[in-house]
Amino acid sequence: MFRIVDKEIDVEFPLDHHLHCLISQLPASIERRDHRCRLIDPEESWQRVLSVFEMVATGEGNLKRLHFLMLPEAVMPAAKVDEALDFVAERFRPNTVTMFGVEHIFLINYRGWLERYRDDNREALECVLADLDAGDIEQLPVNWVVIAIKEAGGRLRVFLEAKSHPFVGEEDLDADHDLYRGKVFPFFRSIRTPFNFMTAICFDYVYRSLYESNISTIIDKANELFFRTRQRLDLLTVLECNPKPEHRAFRDVLHGFYGEYLESTPGVRDTITVFCNASDESLGAGLTPEHTFGRSSVIIHQNHKLQPRQLAEFATDNFGGLPVGRLRFGTQTRLYYFNLPVFHELDPRTTRVPLKVHSIFHPAAENGWERTEGD
Repeated sequence: MFRIVDKEIDVEFPLDHHLHCLISQLPASIERRDHRCRLIDPEESWQRVLSVFEMVATGEGNLKRLHFLMLPEAVMPAAKVDEALDFVAERFRPNTVTMFGVEHIFLINYRGWLERYRDDNREALECVLADLDAGDIEQLPVNWVVIAIKEAGGRLRVFLEAKSHPFVGEEDLDADHDLYRGKVFPFFRSIRTPFNFMTAICFDYVYRSLYESNISTIIDKANELFFRTRQRLDLLTVLECNPKPEHRAFRDVLHGFYGEYLESTPGVRDTITVFCNASDESLGAGLTPEHTFGRSSVIIHQNHKLQPRQLAEFATDNFGGLPVGRLRFGTQTRLYYFNLPVFHELDPRTTRVPLKVHSIFHPAAENGWERTEGD
């Protein structure tokens, strides 16, 4: 069951300016080990993540205006989560949301993390405790993400989310080693400035069964919010380590999400969907040559009138005729810094481009990042 719970956060986003997001398209090289998907070289992955954190903390140029930092699924070593959270708490600016995927841990260890941050994860902890009480499942692997929010007053809030649906490499015929299914997903609501967002983990975006659909649950939640408060789901972020980022399943869900073919969906009509995938340097068990990572993207409704363009590092299109505008990035290891369009800027009297790429960074020789110049 995909259960959405409201989480109020004290974040002060600007009322008179768009927000900024940084997609970190980094490699996530994993292997199946001890019935879990583990990073092949955790230290190398951590140093790469740390270089991104250092750049954000330094804040050269308009990086000081960063609001959302996204890293892919399974890119963070489990042993470095504490260090990463300390870095965010001590060096990131207030009003910054950081989200990153972590390699698998056992369910019993995931319970420990939920207990450490129980004030922000009460519903998820209750669910895990009930599941543990119902069966001998302490050694189930958990694919999880951390959403660390540094509030306006400097307090760090830490929210945890477990993936609800495995990809083929996370499934096991032995039920004792199959992926744990997360059931609780935060819906973040800024109380200072009305802005609402959610995070999903890769296949959670497309999963459905005979009885429910994750994306339909999100749409119903956003519509209920709109009818009750006239607010919307402003941003939906999806963290991926996905060798098929443009698979038909993802395209079909986007088609239904923005199409409004069967009913009006004002709660998500102006939602910005951001996919942050691992780069094409990623490795994983069972991959074949036709698999390709990368292709992180930003999706907005067609009403924003994003015109088609083709440049060296990105392109804009409508994803093969969908009712959307898509900003589609490449496959290489890159950092993409761009602004999030705000729905109230939509105005038929203007041709203003709602979505702009501010900077693109590629890896530098000394484990840092250099700005990519040219088209």
